[in-house]
Amino acid sequence: MGYYGFYFDPTYVLVLVGAVLCMAASAKLNGTYSKYAKIRCMSGMTGAEAAARILHNAGIHDVRIERVRGELTDHYDPRSKVLRLSDSTYGAASVAAIGVAAHECGHAVQHKQGYAPLKLRGALVPAANIGSRLGIPLILLGVLLGLNSTLVQVGIWVFALAVLFQVVTLPVEFNASSRALVMLQEGGITEGQETAYCRKVLGAAALTYVAGAASSILQLLRLVLLFGGNRRNDR
Repeated sequence: MGYYGFYFDPTYVLVLVGAVLCMAASAKLNGTYSKYAKIRCMSGMTGAEAAARILHNAGIHDVRIERVRGELTDHYDPRSKVLRLSDSTYGAASVAAIGVAAHECGHAVQHKQGYAPLKLRGALVPAANIGSRLGIPLILLGVLLGLNSTLVQVGIWVFALAVLFQVVTLPVEFNASSRALVMLQEGGITEGQETAYCRKVLGAAALTYVAGAASSILQLLRLVLLFGGNRRNDR
């Protein structure tokens, strides 16, 4: 019986499920963000202004706020201590914009306080980069060399590092969102129903991380099912 790893097999269902989860989460985020991007914040503050106030209130004075191109390309860079807000966030005074800006500030606060999961994620970055780039190629090379079990197993373990990074990312993102909602209220940036709107935006964003992690886990499961048993061609 021939090895079926390269052609259609039942485990492709796992890949398809992961793809559907990611597409559904992305659609949910885009729809939610678009909806609340049309609602102006009662304080009239832009994403950049909200971020500046939150950082000031948190006693963080060494983090720069910069504008970057794109939509939802917002991120906090702990290495250079720069909070980068996208075009759709930086100068916008919408509920969605201040919610996203506050979330990124949450990461800056995590960095200042030495939040353990953030430290762990940072430590995993090099390994995750190697895993995402070399995991699958190593497995394929092992198969091309006659199902070399060593290369295949190394490839699986290397790919698992990238999956671990995505799993560790989940508590980091959830915690940043929780911090964001508290800081928005305590800073007087959101009022009444606005905090609930921000929660919906950040909740939709969190789903993309959950879907991404789930998709990676399913892909890893597929690799283990296909190659983990060191199956070889029967000749």
